[in-house]
Amino acid sequence: MNPLDAPATTPASFSGMVDLAEPRAAGYRRITVDPLTPILGAEISGVDLDSLDDETWGEIERAFAEHLVVFFRDQHLSPESHKALGRRLGELHVHPAAPSLKGHPEIMIIHADERSKVVAGNGWHTDVSCDERPPLGTILYLTTLPPTGGDTMFASMYQAYDELSDTMKAFLTPLQAKHESRHVYAGRYETKEEDSRDGSFPESVHPVERTHPVTGRKALYVNRAFTTRILGLSPLESRSLLDMLFTHQENPKYQCRFRWRPNSVEMWDNRCAQHYAIWDYYPQVRSGLRVSVIGERPE
Repeated sequence: MNPLDAPATTPASFSGMVDLAEPRAAGYRRITVDPLTPILGAEISGVDLDSLDDETWGEIERAFAEHLVVFFRDQHLSPESHKALGRRLGELHVHPAAPSLKGHPEIMIIHADERSKVVAGNGWHTDVSCDERPPLGTILYLTTLPPTGGDTMFASMYQAYDELSDTMKAFLTPLQAKHESRHVYAGRYETKEEDSRDGSFPESVHPVERTHPVTGRKALYVNRAFTTRILGLSPLESRSLLDMLFTHQENPKYQCRFRWRPNSVEMWDNRCAQHYAIWDYYPQVRSGLRVSVIGERPE
């Protein structure tokens, strides 16, 4: 029996706090982890994601918690094994408006070609933060890539929070922000609001800073795509503060960049990392599939 076909269970490290000093000290026996930058990102080799045992998955989880986003080369995932991999993190998420693979509503289609006028992810964002329980993470599998271009960038919201002044941190701690999706989804996927997942495009209120439930670290939780205003501030104050935070989050020293090859996989933590899928390859084709996992309500 393929281990990925086994019933999903909640991974031990995701059921409580994790000490990130332990993975670094203990090292890895089943996988090789090569960090991309000191801040975030690591490429993992020596693993077949279509045939995982629990010990290997435990090491991947540790690397995921430490590096926020991990990358795998030369993988081959069927839709069922892709979903089973996602279920190792939790219950699969269904996107509010994006197209899905026929017969697999949990699998979102990622595709751009010469007919594309806009592409998903072309700008800094956190996935579906408009949901009451946004995705905790996403696993993206691309099979068709342009000859050059189409990279994905990631930014650590831990680091963005850590480098704020103590005065700004104290100011942000009690603040809540509105996250809306109508302006994002209306028209982008040719999905009418009444035909969306819930019959209406989602919106939610979340804290401006959140505490990661696994690592205990604080992260900024606002993004250009979905965060529209900060509650309790005037429109001018809200816009000014959000613009400052967005600019701060996009500092290049908080970032890493992944250069795709066919049959590569990215797995990122949506709670503490933002990403940007660069659309610099028109009219070439970039295509694949992704699954996301329902997270907890941000706190």
